Amino acid sequence: MDIRTGFFLLFAALLLFAAFRVITARNPVYAALYLVLAFFQAAAIWLLLKAEFLAIALVLVYVGAVMVLFLFVVMMLDINVDSLREGFWKHSPVALLVGAVIAVEMALVLIPGFDVRSAPVADAAALKLGNTKILGMEVYGRYLYPLQIAAVLLLVAIIAAIALTLRRRKDSKYVDPAAQVRAKKADRMRIVKMAPTIEAPPAPPAPPAAAASGEKK
Repeated sequence: MDIRTGFFLLFAALLLFAAFRVITARNPVYAALYLVLAFFQAAAIWLLLKAEFLAIALVLVYVGAVMVLFLFVVMMLDINVDSLREGFWKHSPVALLVGAVIAVEMALVLIPGFDVRSAPVADAAALKLGNTKILGMEVYGRYLYPLQIAAVLLLVAIIAAIALTLRRRKDSKYVDPAAQVRAKKADRMRIVKMAPTIEAPPAPPAPPAAAASGEKK
């Protein structure tokens, strides 16, 4: 057994262990960290298969962006794990049946791809270009329209996710700058004349000294 086969067995064993711990860990944070470990092992296997672009894309996209966001969401939310695990063994037969069906379907799709006898032989010019450039030529050449359709679907999903989070709270107070600019003097203050609700008291009588001095004159 050469060193390349040894590394493949090591990465594959760690990948299977991390994938098993993802579904058996009680803490969702630990499950997410084990998933990160599984992604790293898959990237290492792709490096052994000389698929450098797929390996770096897996690390940058999934580990560097998706899983970090998932960890932030899990750590900020107060998830009751005990309530999520209620009825686990009750629904386990259905889950095992669905998992077996999915495994069989994946096997039927992937097993023909491992037949190296029917694989096309790359010419010398294609080997000089490199895997990344050949992949880019295939994606943006032969599969351009499926790529654009996938991009539109992802854009619609992003807009829908943003629209679902834009919920106006009733207890929040905010200021509309456009309404402030359109405001006029008459809109800010208005003088209203109202009748008094209490009558004014009568004027007090004149003092006697003032009345006597007036008679002398």
